[in-house]
Amino acid sequence: MATTPAESQTIDRGRLHVLLERERRRYASEHPRSRELSRQAQTTLLAGVPMSMMGMLPGAFPLFFEGARGDRLTDVDGHSLIDFCLGDGGALTGHSPAAVVEAVHRHLDEQGGLTTMLPTADAVIVGAELGRRFGLPLWQFALTATDANRWVLRLCRMVQKRRYVLVFNHCYHGSVDETIVMVGPDGTPMAKPGNVGPQIDPIQTTKVVEFNDLDALSAALAPRDVAAVLMEPVMTNIGIVLPEPGFLEAVRALCDESGTLLIDDETHTLSAGIGGCTRAYGLHPDLVTVGKAIASGIPMAAYGVSAEMGERILADPEADLVDTGGVGGTLAGNALSSAAARATLERVLTEPNYEHMVALATRYSAGVQAVIEEYAMPWMVLQLGARAEYRFCAKVPRSGGESWAARDAELDEFMHLSLLNRGIFTTPFHNAALMCPETSAADVDRHTAVFTEVVGELRS
Repeated sequence: MATTPAESQTIDRGRLHVLLERERRRYASEHPRSRELSRQAQTTLLAGVPMSMMGMLPGAFPLFFEGARGDRLTDVDGHSLIDFCLGDGGALTGHSPAAVVEAVHRHLDEQGGLTTMLPTADAVIVGAELGRRFGLPLWQFALTATDANRWVLRLCRMVQKRRYVLVFNHCYHGSVDETIVMVGPDGTPMAKPGNVGPQIDPIQTTKVVEFNDLDALSAALAPRDVAAVLMEPVMTNIGIVLPEPGFLEAVRALCDESGTLLIDDETHTLSAGIGGCTRAYGLHPDLVTVGKAIASGIPMAAYGVSAEMGERILADPEADLVDTGGVGGTLAGNALSSAAARATLERVLTEPNYEHMVALATRYSAGVQAVIEEYAMPWMVLQLGARAEYRFCAKVPRSGGESWAARDAELDEFMHLSLLNRGIFTTPFHNAALMCPETSAADVDRHTAVFTEVVGELRS
């Protein structure tokens, strides 16, 4: 059911419903080929999509794409879209950046071998560059950030000999079983509703507290039974939730006091800069996980550990790290991903490109803020480096719980469809926009113009 937060009651819900139905009809009318492919997909793909999360796309059927370059998508009906979604961060580099395409072709033409179960020189260079960016010396690779998070939690439990891990309410760390947990209505941990077939009730493995709640975190860590805290330095998947001043430093201190390891998941917060929030904020985690964009959308993720953590991992005589102990995968560290990651880090996700991307996100935020002020909307816009996001609430959420309560499903769908019907694609899971090296000021200004039109209609 769509939620209607108190902050959005100034909007005429009757008018919103009329406009939303109009946008649904327009989407269905202007995308007949996508509609037909979706019909065909129902007979060959479970739920009609190759990956379940694609079912969250706006509209009665998903948009099928035909091609993508830079910050542009072309759908199967011939529409060209400015892409601010960028694969929900997987294409933060832009689609098929030339440097990566060149590196992949060179690898295939000159070296060959997509995967051989052998390391390459590229892998050594990628590990060194990740170490330079995030300040941790030792790295291994995975194919997804989910895998990286799953593996580091197992490693932390192994060396710590502790039962629990801890996450923050409404976090997202991929489909890691232990992290699909939330703070219940009575303030105690509970399994997240809708979780599919969990192996066990996650409250047996996981503690959960609200972001920015140091008292709750201190109490949870006090028994010294938590192996590791897994966190995004800035929450993103529930909408941007920024740390309050001193919070991240206090988390580090509480982990030190309780002998708890600290893991920073930088998969989405890589938008903050070349070393994510870890580098931008001067953080000192024991482990870092990162995925999505580091190989420009070719499957690749990584986890890094401190020298001390590396020694503890390798010193465990009972750990089966090289066979079926649960850490690793046949395609992890494959030659193609390593080549793509090297090109991405050396030539695409660079300081100059980040300067360009962050400047455009600032321009985007300023444009959105001007519209919010012009129409006196009880909304806000938040920014994290190359990422900007508007929220349909008047008060900045300070926790995952507050951010969840501020959601407005009807407004989300209306905004996504309205933008999509006018040539702009934003992240379908929330109202986030990402800038890539190919994004231009004209692209940002086009969004501002369309946003102005759509909000103006809503308030007419």
